[in-house]
Amino acid sequence: MINIAEMPKYESYKDSNADYSGLIPVDWNLVPIRAIFEERNEKNSGPKTEYILSVTRDRGVIPYDEKGAIGNNKSEDIERYKLVYENDLVINKMNVVIGSLGLSKYFGALSQVYIVLRPKTEKFSIRYYAYLFHNEPFYKSLIRYCTGIMELRESLNKDQFKQLYLPFPSIEVQVLIANFLDQKTAQIDEAIAIKEQQINLLKERKQIIIQQAVTQGLDPNVPMKDSGVEWIGMIPEHWEVKKLKYMVRFFGGGTPSKDIKDYWGGDILWVSPKDMKMPFISSSIDTITELAVKKSAVKLIEEGAILIVVRGMILAKKIPVAIATKELTINQDMKALVVSDESLPDFLMRLLDGLHETLSTLLEESGHGTKTLPTEKLGSLNLPIPPFIEQEKIVNFVDDQSLFFERSIEIQEEQIEKLKEYKTTLINSAVTGKIKITPEMLEQTGS
Repeated sequence: MINIAEMPKYESYKDSNADYSGLIPVDWNLVPIRAIFEERNEKNSGPKTEYILSVTRDRGVIPYDEKGAIGNNKSEDIERYKLVYENDLVINKMNVVIGSLGLSKYFGALSQVYIVLRPKTEKFSIRYYAYLFHNEPFYKSLIRYCTGIMELRESLNKDQFKQLYLPFPSIEVQVLIANFLDQKTAQIDEAIAIKEQQINLLKERKQIIIQQAVTQGLDPNVPMKDSGVEWIGMIPEHWEVKKLKYMVRFFGGGTPSKDIKDYWGGDILWVSPKDMKMPFISSSIDTITELAVKKSAVKLIEEGAILIVVRGMILAKKIPVAIATKELTINQDMKALVVSDESLPDFLMRLLDGLHETLSTLLEESGHGTKTLPTEKLGSLNLPIPPFIEQEKIVNFVDDQSLFFERSIEIQEEQIEKLKEYKTTLINSAVTGKIKITPEMLEQTGS
Protein backbone atom coordinates (compact mmCIF):
# COMPACT_ATOMS: atom_id res chain seq x y z
CA MET A 1 0.00 0.00 0.00
CA ILE A 2 1.12 3.55 -0.78
CA ASN A 3 2.46 5.55 2.16
CA ILE A 4 -0.11 8.33 2.54
CA ALA A 5 2.46 10.73 4.01
CA GLU A 6 4.52 10.45 0.80
CA MET A 7 1.63 11.23 -1.56
CA PRO A 8 1.61 14.63 -3.33
CA LYS A 9 -0.06 17.60 -1.67
CA TYR A 10 -1.71 20.78 -2.96
CA GLU A 11 0.36 23.97 -2.90
CA SER A 12 -1.87 25.86 -0.49
CA TYR A 13 -4.88 25.27 1.75
CA LYS A 14 -7.69 27.16 3.47
CA ASP A 15 -9.92 26.49 6.45
CA SER A 16 -13.16 24.62 5.62
CA ASN A 17 -14.67 25.53 9.01
CA ALA A 18 -15.57 21.84 9.45
CA ASP A 19 -14.01 19.46 11.97
CA TYR A 20 -14.18 16.46 9.66
CA SER A 21 -12.28 18.13 6.81
CA GLY A 22 -10.14 20.83 8.43
CA LEU A 23 -7.99 22.45 5.76
CA ILE A 24 -8.96 21.95 2.11
CA PRO A 25 -7.19 23.03 -1.10
CA VAL A 26 -7.45 26.76 -1.67
CA ASP A 27 -9.02 26.30 -5.13
CA TRP A 28 -11.81 24.05 -3.83
CA ASN A 29 -15.14 25.72 -3.13
CA LEU A 30 -17.59 25.07 -0.27
CA VAL A 31 -21.23 24.46 -1.17
CA PRO A 32 -24.25 23.63 1.04
CA ILE A 33 -25.75 20.17 0.67
CA ARG A 34 -29.06 21.66 -0.48
CA ALA A 35 -27.24 23.13 -3.53
CA ILE A 36 -25.62 19.78 -4.38
CA PHE A 37 -28.51 17.36 -3.87
CA GLU A 38 -32.24 17.18 -4.21
CA GLU A 39 -34.21 14.76 -2.11
CA ARG A 40 -36.11 11.99 -3.86
CA ASN A 41 -39.53 11.55 -2.24
CA GLU A 42 -41.21 9.43 -4.90
CA LYS A 43 -43.77 7.11 -3.29
CA ASN A 44 -43.96 3.43 -4.18
CA SER A 45 -47.57 3.74 -5.27
CA GLY A 46 -49.04 0.77 -7.09
CA PRO A 47 -46.65 -0.58 -5.86
CA LYS A 48 -44.12 0.21 -8.56
CA THR A 49 -41.70 -2.33 -7.11
CA GLU A 50 -41.80 -5.10 -4.53
CA TYR A 51 -38.00 -5.16 -4.32
CA ILE A 52 -37.38 -3.86 -0.80
CA LEU A 53 -33.98 -2.55 0.22
CA SER A 54 -32.22 -1.83 3.48
CA VAL A 55 -29.03 -0.07 4.56
CA THR A 56 -26.40 -1.45 6.92
CA ARG A 57 -23.26 0.08 8.34
CA ASP A 58 -20.90 -2.53 6.90
CA ARG A 59 -22.50 -3.24 3.51
CA GLY A 60 -24.35 -0.07 2.59
CA VAL A 61 -27.51 -0.48 0.47
CA ILE A 62 -28.50 -4.17 0.19
CA PRO A 63 -31.62 -6.20 -0.59
CA TYR A 64 -33.78 -6.45 2.53
CA ASP A 65 -33.69 -10.27 2.42
CA GLU A 66 -29.91 -10.16 2.92
CA LYS A 67 -30.17 -8.03 6.05
CA GLY A 68 -30.79 -10.87 8.48
CA ALA A 69 -32.34 -10.52 11.91
CA ILE A 70 -31.20 -6.95 12.59
CA GLY A 71 -32.99 -3.63 12.60
CA ASN A 72 -36.67 -3.02 11.98
CA ASN A 73 -39.06 -5.45 10.32
CA LYS A 74 -40.42 -4.82 6.84
CA SER A 75 -43.78 -3.04 6.75
CA GLU A 76 -46.80 -4.79 5.25
CA ASP A 77 -47.77 -1.57 3.44
CA ILE A 78 -44.88 -1.14 1.02
CA GLU A 79 -46.80 1.48 -0.98
CA ARG A 80 -45.91 3.93 1.79
CA TYR A 81 -42.23 3.34 1.06
CA LYS A 82 -40.18 5.71 -1.07
CA LEU A 83 -38.44 4.69 -4.28
CA VAL A 84 -34.68 4.55 -4.67
CA TYR A 85 -32.88 4.32 -7.99
CA GLU A 86 -29.44 3.09 -8.97
CA ASN A 87 -26.76 5.62 -7.95
CA ASP A 88 -29.00 7.34 -5.40
CA LEU A 89 -27.28 8.16 -2.10
CA VAL A 90 -29.26 6.67 0.78
CA ILE A 91 -28.97 7.71 4.43
CA ASN A 92 -30.60 6.10 7.44
CA LYS A 93 -31.41 9.20 9.48
CA MET A 94 -31.72 7.10 12.66
CA ASN A 95 -28.29 5.43 12.33
CA VAL A 96 -26.28 7.81 10.17
CA VAL A 97 -23.74 8.55 12.93
CA ILE A 98 -22.57 4.92 12.88
CA GLY A 99 -22.21 4.93 9.09
CA SER A 100 -25.55 3.49 8.00
CA LEU A 101 -25.58 4.97 4.50
CA GLY A 102 -24.42 4.14 1.01
CA LEU A 103 -24.72 4.38 -2.76
CA SER A 104 -27.50 2.21 -4.18
CA LYS A 105 -26.80 -0.36 -6.91
CA TYR A 106 -30.49 -1.21 -7.14
CA PHE A 107 -33.92 0.08 -8.06
CA GLY A 108 -36.21 -0.64 -5.14
CA ALA A 109 -38.11 0.82 -2.21
CA LEU A 110 -37.13 1.90 1.29
CA SER A 111 -39.01 2.89 4.42
CA GLN A 112 -39.60 6.50 5.39
CA VAL A 113 -36.71 6.40 7.86
CA TYR A 114 -34.30 6.84 4.93
CA ILE A 115 -33.25 10.01 3.12
CA VAL A 116 -32.71 9.47 -0.62
CA LEU A 117 -30.50 12.02 -2.41
CA ARG A 118 -29.51 12.58 -6.04
CA PRO A 119 -27.26 15.27 -7.55
CA LYS A 120 -28.96 18.35 -8.93
CA THR A 121 -26.57 18.77 -11.85
CA GLU A 122 -23.72 16.99 -13.59
CA LYS A 123 -21.27 19.27 -11.76
CA PHE A 124 -21.52 16.91 -8.82
CA SER A 125 -20.20 13.34 -8.95
CA ILE A 126 -22.38 11.05 -6.86
CA ARG A 127 -19.44 8.66 -6.49
CA TYR A 128 -17.19 11.37 -5.01
CA TYR A 129 -19.86 12.49 -2.55
CA ALA A 130 -20.70 8.90 -1.64
CA TYR A 131 -17.07 8.49 -0.53
CA LEU A 132 -17.26 11.80 1.33
CA PHE A 133 -20.43 10.76 3.14
CA HIS A 134 -19.07 7.31 3.98
CA ASN A 135 -15.93 8.93 5.36
CA GLU A 136 -15.98 8.09 9.09
CA PRO A 137 -15.02 11.57 10.39
CA PHE A 138 -17.85 13.01 8.26
CA TYR A 139 -20.72 10.77 9.33
CA LYS A 140 -19.65 10.90 12.97
CA SER A 141 -19.68 14.70 12.79
CA LEU A 142 -23.40 14.57 11.93
CA ILE A 143 -24.19 13.89 15.60
CA ARG A 144 -24.53 17.66 16.07
CA TYR A 145 -27.43 17.69 13.60
CA CYS A 146 -29.29 14.88 15.35
CA THR A 147 -31.97 14.98 18.01
CA GLY A 148 -33.08 12.28 20.42
CA ILE A 149 -32.18 10.62 23.69
CA MET A 150 -30.55 7.39 22.53
CA GLU A 151 -26.95 7.72 21.36
CA LEU A 152 -27.30 5.39 18.37
CA ARG A 153 -30.96 6.14 17.61
CA GLU A 154 -30.82 9.89 17.21
CA SER A 155 -32.74 11.22 14.23
CA LEU A 156 -30.97 13.47 11.73
CA ASN A 157 -32.54 16.91 11.44
CA LYS A 158 -32.91 17.22 7.67
CA ASP A 159 -33.24 21.00 7.58
CA GLN A 160 -30.02 21.55 9.52
CA PHE A 161 -28.28 18.77 7.63
CA LYS A 162 -29.06 20.34 4.24
CA GLN A 163 -27.40 23.59 5.34
CA LEU A 164 -24.10 21.81 5.96
CA TYR A 165 -21.32 22.94 3.61
CA LEU A 166 -19.31 20.34 1.68
CA PRO A 167 -16.06 20.57 -0.29
CA PHE A 168 -16.65 21.20 -3.98
CA PRO A 169 -13.64 20.50 -6.19
CA SER A 170 -14.04 20.60 -9.98
CA ILE A 171 -15.99 17.73 -11.55
CA GLU A 172 -12.74 16.49 -13.13
CA VAL A 173 -11.10 16.27 -9.71
CA GLN A 174 -14.19 14.65 -8.21
CA VAL A 175 -14.15 11.91 -10.86
CA LEU A 176 -10.38 11.44 -10.50
CA ILE A 177 -10.71 11.03 -6.72
CA ALA A 178 -13.61 8.59 -7.11
CA ASN A 179 -11.70 6.50 -9.68
CA PHE A 180 -8.62 6.43 -7.45
CA LEU A 181 -10.63 5.37 -4.40
CA ASP A 182 -12.55 2.75 -6.39
CA GLN A 183 -9.25 1.19 -7.34
CA LYS A 184 -7.47 1.45 -3.99
CA THR A 185 -10.39 0.47 -1.77
CA ALA A 186 -11.02 -2.58 -3.98
CA GLN A 187 -7.39 -3.61 -3.44
CA ILE A 188 -7.69 -3.09 0.31
CA ASP A 189 -10.99 -5.00 0.46
CA GLU A 190 -9.40 -7.87 -1.47
CA ALA A 191 -6.48 -7.97 0.99
CA ILE A 192 -8.93 -8.00 3.90
CA ALA A 193 -10.94 -10.81 2.28
CA ILE A 194 -7.76 -12.89 1.85
CA LYS A 195 -6.87 -12.44 5.52
CA GLU A 196 -10.41 -13.31 6.60
CA GLN A 197 -10.12 -16.48 4.51
CA GLN A 198 -6.81 -17.24 6.24
CA ILE A 199 -8.50 -16.81 9.61
CA ASN A 200 -11.22 -19.29 8.61
CA LEU A 201 -8.59 -21.78 7.45
CA LEU A 202 -6.70 -21.39 10.75
CA LYS A 203 -9.91 -22.00 12.70
CA GLU A 204 -10.68 -25.09 10.62
CA ARG A 205 -7.15 -26.43 11.06
CA LYS A 206 -7.30 -25.79 14.80
CA GLN A 207 -10.60 -27.67 15.07
CA ILE A 208 -9.28 -30.61 13.04
CA ILE A 209 -6.15 -30.96 15.19
CA ILE A 210 -8.13 -30.71 18.44
CA GLN A 211 -10.79 -33.12 17.22
CA GLN A 212 -8.17 -35.66 16.17
CA ALA A 213 -6.37 -35.36 19.52
CA VAL A 214 -9.46 -35.89 21.67
CA THR A 215 -10.89 -38.73 19.57
CA GLN A 216 -7.74 -40.59 18.47
CA GLY A 217 -4.98 -39.50 20.85
CA LEU A 218 -1.50 -38.12 20.20
CA ASP A 219 0.36 -41.22 18.99
CA PRO A 220 -0.25 -41.88 15.27
CA ASN A 221 1.42 -45.30 15.55
CA VAL A 222 -0.67 -46.70 18.40
CA PRO A 223 -2.64 -49.90 17.62
CA MET A 224 -6.28 -49.13 16.81
CA LYS A 225 -9.58 -50.94 17.23
CA ASP A 226 -13.15 -50.49 16.05
CA SER A 227 -15.10 -48.54 18.68
CA GLY A 228 -18.36 -50.15 17.63
CA VAL A 229 -19.91 -46.67 17.34
CA GLU A 230 -20.44 -45.39 13.81
CA TRP A 231 -19.64 -41.74 14.40
CA ILE A 232 -16.53 -42.54 16.46
CA GLY A 233 -14.97 -45.15 14.16
CA MET A 234 -11.51 -46.36 15.08
CA ILE A 235 -9.95 -45.51 18.46
CA PRO A 236 -6.68 -46.47 20.20
CA GLU A 237 -6.78 -50.08 21.39
CA HIS A 238 -6.40 -49.19 25.08
CA TRP A 239 -9.25 -46.59 25.08
CA GLU A 240 -12.78 -47.27 26.25
CA VAL A 241 -16.18 -46.23 24.99
CA LYS A 242 -18.40 -44.86 27.76
CA LYS A 243 -21.78 -43.24 27.94
CA LEU A 244 -21.64 -39.67 29.21
CA LYS A 245 -24.16 -40.36 32.00
CA TYR A 246 -21.71 -42.77 33.66
CA MET A 247 -19.07 -40.05 33.90
CA VAL A 248 -21.09 -37.05 35.05
CA ARG A 249 -24.02 -35.94 37.21
CA PHE A 250 -26.52 -33.56 35.58
CA PHE A 251 -27.82 -30.42 37.28
CA GLY A 252 -30.46 -28.06 35.92
CA GLY A 253 -30.90 -24.35 36.36
CA GLY A 254 -33.59 -21.75 36.79
CA THR A 255 -34.41 -18.07 37.05
CA PRO A 256 -35.13 -16.39 40.38
CA SER A 257 -38.18 -14.14 40.35
CA LYS A 258 -37.44 -10.85 38.60
CA ASP A 259 -40.05 -9.22 40.83
CA ILE A 260 -37.95 -9.70 43.95
CA LYS A 261 -35.17 -7.13 43.78
CA ASP A 262 -33.29 -8.69 46.70
CA TYR A 263 -32.59 -11.71 44.50
CA TRP A 264 -30.55 -9.76 41.94
CA GLY A 265 -27.26 -7.83 41.86
CA GLY A 266 -25.35 -9.98 44.32
CA ASP A 267 -21.96 -11.67 44.18
CA ILE A 268 -23.03 -15.02 42.69
CA LEU A 269 -22.76 -15.53 38.93
CA TRP A 270 -25.99 -16.40 37.13
CA VAL A 271 -24.88 -17.77 33.79
CA SER A 272 -27.20 -17.85 30.79
CA PRO A 273 -26.53 -18.79 27.12
CA LYS A 274 -25.53 -15.20 26.30
CA ASP A 275 -22.55 -15.62 28.67
CA MET A 276 -21.29 -18.75 26.91
CA LYS A 277 -18.80 -17.13 24.57
CA MET A 278 -15.55 -18.43 26.04
CA PRO A 279 -14.33 -21.94 27.02
CA PHE A 280 -13.89 -20.87 30.63
CA ILE A 281 -16.60 -18.95 32.48
CA SER A 282 -15.50 -16.56 35.21
CA SER A 283 -18.05 -13.78 34.78
CA SER A 284 -21.67 -13.22 33.77
CA ILE A 285 -23.89 -10.36 32.68
CA ASP A 286 -26.29 -10.98 35.58
CA THR A 287 -25.60 -11.90 39.20
CA ILE A 288 -27.82 -13.05 42.05
CA THR A 289 -27.69 -12.97 45.84
CA GLU A 290 -27.34 -15.69 48.47
CA LEU A 291 -30.99 -15.05 49.31
CA ALA A 292 -31.97 -16.06 45.78
CA VAL A 293 -30.11 -19.36 46.18
CA LYS A 294 -31.81 -20.03 49.52
CA LYS A 295 -35.34 -19.02 48.52
CA SER A 296 -35.59 -19.98 44.83
CA ALA A 297 -35.11 -23.18 42.87
CA VAL A 298 -31.65 -22.11 41.66
CA LYS A 299 -28.80 -24.24 43.01
CA LEU A 300 -25.08 -23.60 43.29
CA ILE A 301 -22.92 -25.40 40.73
CA GLU A 302 -19.43 -26.33 41.85
CA GLU A 303 -16.24 -25.04 40.28
CA GLY A 304 -14.97 -27.29 37.49
CA ALA A 305 -18.42 -28.31 36.26
CA ILE A 306 -19.01 -28.44 32.51
CA LEU A 307 -21.72 -26.01 31.37
CA ILE A 308 -23.72 -26.71 28.21
CA VAL A 309 -26.60 -24.87 26.54
CA VAL A 310 -29.48 -27.32 25.99
CA ARG A 311 -32.24 -25.02 24.76
CA GLY A 312 -32.42 -22.08 22.37
CA MET A 313 -32.16 -20.97 18.75
CA ILE A 314 -28.35 -20.89 19.04
CA LEU A 315 -28.25 -24.69 19.04
CA ALA A 316 -28.98 -24.73 15.30
CA LYS A 317 -25.56 -23.09 14.74
CA LYS A 318 -23.50 -24.10 17.76
CA ILE A 319 -23.88 -25.99 21.02
CA PRO A 320 -21.90 -23.83 23.49
CA VAL A 321 -19.83 -25.73 26.04
CA ALA A 322 -17.57 -24.28 28.77
CA ILE A 323 -16.12 -24.93 32.22
CA ALA A 324 -17.06 -23.03 35.37
CA THR A 325 -13.93 -21.54 36.92
CA LYS A 326 -15.79 -20.66 40.11
CA GLU A 327 -18.96 -21.61 41.96
CA LEU A 328 -21.99 -20.26 40.11
CA THR A 329 -25.63 -20.75 39.09
CA ILE A 330 -27.20 -21.28 35.67
CA ASN A 331 -30.54 -20.55 34.01
CA GLN A 332 -33.12 -23.05 32.80
CA ASP A 333 -31.75 -23.21 29.24
CA MET A 334 -28.56 -24.84 30.46
CA LYS A 335 -27.28 -27.95 32.19
CA ALA A 336 -24.26 -28.42 34.42
CA LEU A 337 -22.25 -31.65 34.22
CA VAL A 338 -20.30 -32.42 37.39
CA VAL A 339 -17.55 -34.82 36.31
CA SER A 340 -16.51 -37.92 38.29
CA ASP A 341 -12.97 -38.34 39.57
CA GLU A 342 -12.21 -40.82 36.79
CA SER A 343 -12.46 -38.17 34.07
CA LEU A 344 -10.88 -34.77 33.51
CA PRO A 345 -13.42 -31.95 33.04
CA ASP A 346 -11.11 -30.11 30.62
CA PHE A 347 -10.89 -33.21 28.41
CA LEU A 348 -14.64 -33.85 28.37
CA MET A 349 -15.38 -30.19 27.67
CA ARG A 350 -13.07 -30.17 24.66
CA LEU A 351 -14.48 -33.47 23.45
CA LEU A 352 -18.07 -32.22 23.65
CA ASP A 353 -17.12 -28.86 22.14
CA GLY A 354 -15.97 -30.58 18.97
CA LEU A 355 -19.07 -32.73 18.54
CA HIS A 356 -21.53 -30.22 17.08
CA GLU A 357 -22.52 -32.45 14.17
CA THR A 358 -23.03 -35.48 16.42
CA LEU A 359 -24.90 -33.53 19.09
CA SER A 360 -27.04 -31.89 16.40
CA THR A 361 -28.55 -35.30 15.58
CA LEU A 362 -29.92 -35.40 19.15
CA LEU A 363 -31.73 -32.05 18.94
CA GLU A 364 -35.50 -31.82 19.08
CA GLU A 365 -37.82 -29.01 17.97
CA SER A 366 -39.55 -27.04 20.71
CA GLY A 367 -41.35 -24.47 18.57
CA HIS A 368 -40.60 -21.15 16.85
CA GLY A 369 -37.17 -22.29 15.68
CA THR A 370 -36.04 -23.21 19.19
CA LYS A 371 -34.05 -26.41 19.60
CA THR A 372 -33.74 -28.62 22.68
CA LEU A 373 -31.02 -31.11 23.59
CA PRO A 374 -32.75 -33.67 25.85
CA THR A 375 -30.74 -34.73 28.90
CA GLU A 376 -31.61 -38.39 28.34
CA LYS A 377 -30.19 -38.34 24.81
CA LEU A 378 -27.13 -36.39 25.92
CA GLY A 379 -26.48 -38.80 28.77
CA SER A 380 -26.73 -41.80 26.43
CA LEU A 381 -24.10 -40.38 24.08
CA ASN A 382 -21.15 -42.77 23.63
CA LEU A 383 -17.73 -41.12 23.91
CA PRO A 384 -14.15 -42.31 23.30
CA ILE A 385 -12.31 -42.10 26.65
CA PRO A 386 -8.55 -42.56 27.17
CA PRO A 387 -6.91 -43.27 30.57
CA PHE A 388 -6.81 -40.31 32.96
CA ILE A 389 -3.07 -39.66 32.51
CA GLU A 390 -3.52 -39.57 28.73
CA GLN A 391 -6.44 -37.16 29.11
CA GLU A 392 -4.07 -34.76 30.88
CA LYS A 393 -1.49 -35.04 28.09
CA ILE A 394 -4.15 -34.41 25.45
CA VAL A 395 -5.45 -31.35 27.30
CA ASN A 396 -1.92 -29.92 27.55
CA PHE A 397 -1.38 -30.53 23.84
CA VAL A 398 -4.71 -28.94 22.94
CA ASP A 399 -3.93 -25.92 25.12
CA ASP A 400 -0.58 -25.43 23.37
CA GLN A 401 -2.15 -25.79 19.93
CA SER A 402 -4.98 -23.42 20.86
CA LEU A 403 -2.49 -20.75 21.96
CA PHE A 404 -0.56 -21.12 18.70
CA PHE A 405 -3.64 -20.85 16.50
CA GLU A 406 -5.22 -18.06 18.56
CA ARG A 407 -2.05 -16.00 18.28
CA SER A 408 -1.90 -16.66 14.54
CA ILE A 409 -5.53 -15.57 14.21
CA GLU A 410 -4.87 -12.52 16.37
CA ILE A 411 -2.01 -11.46 14.06
CA GLN A 412 -4.33 -11.68 11.04
CA GLU A 413 -7.03 -9.72 12.86
CA GLU A 414 -4.52 -7.01 13.80
CA GLN A 415 -3.47 -6.75 10.16
CA ILE A 416 -7.12 -6.47 9.10
CA GLU A 417 -7.64 -3.62 11.56
CA LYS A 418 -4.59 -1.83 10.19
CA LEU A 419 -5.92 -2.23 6.65
CA LYS A 420 -9.30 -0.82 7.72
CA GLU A 421 -7.60 2.11 9.43
CA TYR A 422 -5.51 2.72 6.32
CA LYS A 423 -8.64 2.63 4.16
CA THR A 424 -10.40 5.16 6.41
CA THR A 425 -7.39 7.49 6.39
CA LEU A 426 -6.93 7.16 2.63
CA ILE A 427 -10.58 8.02 1.91
CA ASN A 428 -10.53 10.98 4.29
CA SER A 429 -7.26 12.29 2.85
CA ALA A 430 -8.51 12.02 -0.73
CA VAL A 431 -12.01 13.48 -0.37
CA THR A 432 -10.82 16.43 1.71
CA GLY A 433 -7.78 17.22 -0.43
CA LYS A 434 -5.11 16.31 2.13
CA ILE A 435 -3.50 14.46 -0.76
CA LYS A 436 -3.56 15.48 -4.40
CA ILE A 437 -4.75 12.70 -6.69
CA THR A 438 -3.14 12.82 -10.12
CA PRO A 439 -3.88 10.75 -13.26
CA GLU A 440 -0.47 9.11 -12.86
CA MET A 441 -1.56 7.64 -9.51
CA LEU A 442 -4.18 5.53 -11.26
CA GLU A 443 -2.88 2.21 -12.45
CA GLN A 444 -3.59 1.44 -16.09
CA THR A 445 -5.88 -1.45 -15.14
CA GLY A 446 -8.12 0.94 -13.20
CA SER A 447 -8.05 4.00 -15.42
